[in-house]
Amino acid sequence: MNISIEILLLAGSVLLLFSILLSKTGYRFGVPTLLMFLLAGMIFGTDGVGIEFDDVHTAQNIGMAALCIILFSGGLDTKIKSIRPVLWPGLSLSTAGVLLTTLITGGFVYLVSGSVGAGVVFTPVTAMLLAATMSSTDSASVFNILRSQKIMLKHRLGPMLELESGSNDPMAYLLTIILIQCAGTAGINGWEIALSFVLQFGVGVLGGWLLGRLAVWTVNKVNLRNPELYLIMVLCFIFAIFSSVTLLKGNGYMAIYIAGIVMGNSDTFRKREIGTFLNGVTWLVQVVMFVLLGLLVNPKEMLGIAPIGILAALFMILVARPVSVWLSLLPFGRRISRKSKLFVSWVGLRGAAPILFATYPVVAGVEAGSEIFNIVFFVTLISLLVQGTTIARAAQLLGLSDKDADEADHFGIELPDSIDSHLSEMFCTESMLASGHRLRDMALPEGQLVILVRRGDRYIVPNGRTVLAPGDILLLLSPDHQ
Repeated sequence: MNISIEILLLAGSVLLLFSILLSKTGYRFGVPTLLMFLLAGMIFGTDGVGIEFDDVHTAQNIGMAALCIILFSGGLDTKIKSIRPVLWPGLSLSTAGVLLTTLITGGFVYLVSGSVGAGVVFTPVTAMLLAATMSSTDSASVFNILRSQKIMLKHRLGPMLELESGSNDPMAYLLTIILIQCAGTAGINGWEIALSFVLQFGVGVLGGWLLGRLAVWTVNKVNLRNPELYLIMVLCFIFAIFSSVTLLKGNGYMAIYIAGIVMGNSDTFRKREIGTFLNGVTWLVQVVMFVLLGLLVNPKEMLGIAPIGILAALFMILVARPVSVWLSLLPFGRRISRKSKLFVSWVGLRGAAPILFATYPVVAGVEAGSEIFNIVFFVTLISLLVQGTTIARAAQLLGLSDKDADEADHFGIELPDSIDSHLSEMFCTESMLASGHRLRDMALPEGQLVILVRRGDRYIVPNGRTVLAPGDILLLLSPDHQ
């Protein structure tokens, strides 16, 4: 039956609008926004409203494009200054942590798959393949929850978690592809695995850095009359970087994330506009990707894998993730506290990336590929529901929530990275005004300058004669050496 484009546009717009409105309801109850998009897709799917969508190839291709934008946008917001102190712990979590999660979870699934009435028995390879697809934390989920809920963390945990979630998808993807090859009839030997690792990460890192520099140079050198074209240019670079690095046998996801970091930490023309544009596009592709993946699943089929799905989810949350985190961070000793490790263990959010990777076995025709997809979807739902709704509470219970930082963005102003100064905020109290109510009467440290005052909804450009009042918020400019 041929369906007119008008009907498709109407159905698509109604579906996305419903998803957005449903996400607002979920936000009131602390439910992650992205979970609501998945549920919206399921509601409109075969077992709900009745929209039939079973094109795994299309869902995979759309998901790949969406993940490219999500990872680049995440890299664009990643500041080298913030991740430098946690670089090695973050990389350890995104490599060794992913490998350990795969081995521990895969072993568990293999042992229990034949004894829980799941209707499917996994071989060692397919059990490891299932674990590999869901071994990485989801960058979209972590970025979304930490930023939308304005969760500010002590001990640089925020940058470490964002670095981990942004850089561990390539490792999970690589393990998934290798295990799919192992599950095939031809198999793969140890040398081929080693070569694949070297090519994927070597070409991915080098290609991402070089092409990221090329993107920055092009944006800065090309003089376009229409500012909006710079935004389109960056979008073209995102897909060009992913495609070219992938064709060169490198890891395109790694390249995209590194290219985003390169652009985000360079003096790039119209960087603020580029970031704002990509934030909007990221939300769009997240909604589309999560809704499509929700449409793809058949809830009735999930009933059969519910026992093993529940066991796998609980095991990953309570055993595999904590063990992999503690072992990955073991080389860093007391630099990372026990409470910090507990919190990082809890923030093992699964999301669209694991579901996307779970489509690869289905497309490749791997035995038990459909069961792998359904189990990963089931585990993702539980992870988002259990872990996603409790991140803020966990941070508070462990004393890791930085309440002062939660209120540290009343002005929405950022400085270029090339300026060796930083912005901070100060609440004006009665005790601060004991020596006088004028700005010149305040005893500020040498080198600090009050550049803006917020009083309610008003903004005041101050001078020495400006009269301050309790409750005013001062925006201070300070040199970095202070």
